[in-house]
Amino acid sequence: MPTVTLRFYEELNDFLPSPWRKRDIERQIQPGESLKHLIEAMGVPHTEVEVVLVNGDSVGLDQQLQGGERISVYPLFESLDVTPLLRLRERPLRTPKFVTDAHLGKLARYLRLVGFDTLFFNDIGDQRLVEISVSERRILLTRDRALLMRRTITHGRYVHAIEPWLQLAEVVERLDLAGQIRPFSRCMVCNGSIVAAQKDLIEEELPDQVICQHDQFWRCRDCQKIYWQGSHYSNLLKSIAGLVADNRQAGDVES
Repeated sequence: MPTVTLRFYEELNDFLPSPWRKRDIERQIQPGESLKHLIEAMGVPHTEVEVVLVNGDSVGLDQQLQGGERISVYPLFESLDVTPLLRLRERPLRTPKFVTDAHLGKLARYLRLVGFDTLFFNDIGDQRLVEISVSERRILLTRDRALLMRRTITHGRYVHAIEPWLQLAEVVERLDLAGQIRPFSRCMVCNGSIVAAQKDLIEEELPDQVICQHDQFWRCRDCQKIYWQGSHYSNLLKSIAGLVADNRQAGDVES
């Protein structure tokens, strides 16, 4: 059977068995096999790939292989301008929106906390998640590799971290979102926009202690949940500030 030589770069190696990481891989193929099939057969979802070079030329995932090719596979570059190369999706999502699977509910709440439009459902199937991702141009976040391998998905991200705050840090860093963070601008419960609310118009809905201690309030346009700067506010603000600072330091090191 004909063979090809592949090499995966940067974090794409995380999807590979240890013996294949950061080295050339010889792989047998069927003549006419597509790049997408080959890459995903090795465990890497196509949504994690941004650029593929075959013998030095940028190609799409539908490229058919005959044998003898040298293939270089690169990860997402949402924060970089790679327009001289062929991107595997129409264009990056410069104002990203997200939809998460049923296992990433806390991550969805944290993304809303820092201002990102994020949908979360715990009662719909994978096919509906895919439809929402495609029709609304939302980045699908999941820890299910097989879900990201569905052909119709153009924007998706495999989340490596387990702990929800670390998941948030991973998404923010990988998609270079630190500059777009807008804390407390979205409702953590329903994803609606939060706007200032007059105290005298909402006093009947507030506990007496809150009325005495606070004068500034905000309300979700959609679910009408009321927010104020409670005891947890300063801790959240420090955590978000740390998240932004860590990403800026990482950017300085990389540059």
